[in-house]
Amino acid sequence: MKNLFNISGKIAVVTGGSRGIGAMIARGFVENGARTYVCSRSGTQPQAGAAIALKADLSTLKGIEKFVDDLSAREQKIDILVNNAGAVWAAPIDDFPESGWDKVMDINLKSMFFLTQKFLPLLRKSASGDSLARIINIASVDGLSVPDFETYSYSASKAAVIHMTKVLAKRLARERITVNAIAPGAFPSDMTKVILKKHKQMMLDQIPLGRIGEAQDMAAAAIYLSSRAGSYVTGITLTVDGGWSGTL
Repeated sequence: MKNLFNISGKIAVVTGGSRGIGAMIARGFVENGARTYVCSRSGTQPQAGAAIALKADLSTLKGIEKFVDDLSAREQKIDILVNNAGAVWAAPIDDFPESGWDKVMDINLKSMFFLTQKFLPLLRKSASGDSLARIINIASVDGLSVPDFETYSYSASKAAVIHMTKVLAKRLARERITVNAIAPGAFPSDMTKVILKKHKQMMLDQIPLGRIGEAQDMAAAAIYLSSRAGSYVTGITLTVDGGWSGTL
């Protein structure tokens, strides 16, 4: 029982892990003994402590393949893949551009699927005997309920991530790979900083627990799904939002 949440010695990959929710998860992994890789377009040193930073452009299949090749040159397997890289676009419905739709769908949904596909050989090497490989897709409460803001492609993409998680979980269970999603509510990040600046009190009024999410909340959820504690859990979406979506 004492080792249920132990991830020491695991090899983890967190896309978009240099900041925001990705950095929260990556730091939690690092501080609990997992060798953790993060990627970003800049390849700059992340906020996630001793995580290993790699440069990658995940907006194209070519960029995804290069990132996987770079990882494969360093590791013979990975135990945990966190598909976190994402984008958002907000505009009134009459003005919402095709470019805003395509950019968000490509990064939030298309890259998630193809990253999973391309990393399967390394995940399969981890999934042997009693060992399970883990995939965690970062969704959003906006994929579970209707948001107040005009982020049409974002909410549609996150709803699709939640369903794709179920589809992948059913297919990959036979290969001893679990696939789950986390749906964060209000957390501090570059993506939410404008909303939190302008509408923080409105958001707090809607959150039953009365606060914005903190780094340890997100790290704990990811560690649970990556550890022995979550080994009989697949195909679910773990909502981490202080009760927000449950009251909408």
